[in-house]
Amino acid sequence: MTRVTDHGAGVQSIQVPIPDNPLGHTLVYLLDTDRGPVLIDTGWDDPASWDTLADGLTACGTSAAEIHGVVITHHHPDHHGLSARVREASGAWIAMHAADASVVRRTQENPPERWYAYMADRLTAVGAPEEHVAPLLAALTSGKARPLPGFDAAVPDHDIVPGELLDLPGRRLRAIWTPGHTPGHVCLHLEENHPAGLPGRGRLFSGDHLLPEITPHIGLYEDPDDATVTDPLGDYLDSLERVGRLGAAEILPAHQHAFTDAASRVRELLTHHEARLTDLLTHLAHPLTPWQLAERMEWNRPWNQIPYGSRTIAVSEAEAHLRRLVKLGRAEAVAGSDPVAYVAV
Repeated sequence: MTRVTDHGAGVQSIQVPIPDNPLGHTLVYLLDTDRGPVLIDTGWDDPASWDTLADGLTACGTSAAEIHGVVITHHHPDHHGLSARVREASGAWIAMHAADASVVRRTQENPPERWYAYMADRLTAVGAPEEHVAPLLAALTSGKARPLPGFDAAVPDHDIVPGELLDLPGRRLRAIWTPGHTPGHVCLHLEENHPAGLPGRGRLFSGDHLLPEITPHIGLYEDPDDATVTDPLGDYLDSLERVGRLGAAEILPAHQHAFTDAASRVRELLTHHEARLTDLLTHLAHPLTPWQLAERMEWNRPWNQIPYGSRTIAVSEAEAHLRRLVKLGRAEAVAGSDPVAYVAV
């Protein structure tokens, strides 16, 4: 059954399912404007997800054909996946931060084989065992490299400019750049009085940046053509503090449920990441590769129960934490190690 929630003052949300994912669904928001309804995110590109979105729009008193525009918080397929279908149905424009729009273009301009080779090289460099890299190499040699999720996603029409109001007549929706989960993640600050009179400065569509009960994945910004050493976790922590200072009355996230007291949640997340970094230093008393560190990190299940794809994501998160420790001067790479190993300073 399609679940729709009315958040008041022309804001509704639709639970759009994510197939085979413990998150369950993406909260797609519908915002009324003087030029027609606008979606914030769209959900995963899957027939059942599309049917749920279409049914939800009907329950909200509109349809996909009537959508005026689509604002994407970030490029991940559970947010951007259905954008092309919405545009096909309505002719709606699609807006995204330039950094994530670049990821969409890069994904489509590089053939799947390039991505498989890149991932195999990256995993080998961080100490992944041969059995983990082998499926990627087998797909390459057999010519059966499948397109990545999001390979057919819509290329956005407009760039979201941080700090500026979006062109939505009748509404005041300002883009807040919050990199970390992705390089171009944005939160969207609805600078209007809360419909229930809650104290604070409007409402914040927080995407995956700020969630009520879980922490978003912070991995690396992958780019086969750019060797820049980024610091996604540092970006995320800085962005958290920026959002905490907004003083929004209510947070409307892309997963789980709406909540208040963003500042308290920000403090919890900052404390969580500092504790995690400190814990990792105990593991790094002796040199470890990123893969070995990921094996020792605390996840939501034991390492031997984590599926193949999730292990690749986990080691990316381990790398992001290592980069933060190195930047803070609390860890360093061991000279001459291959694959690279790190040790606490």
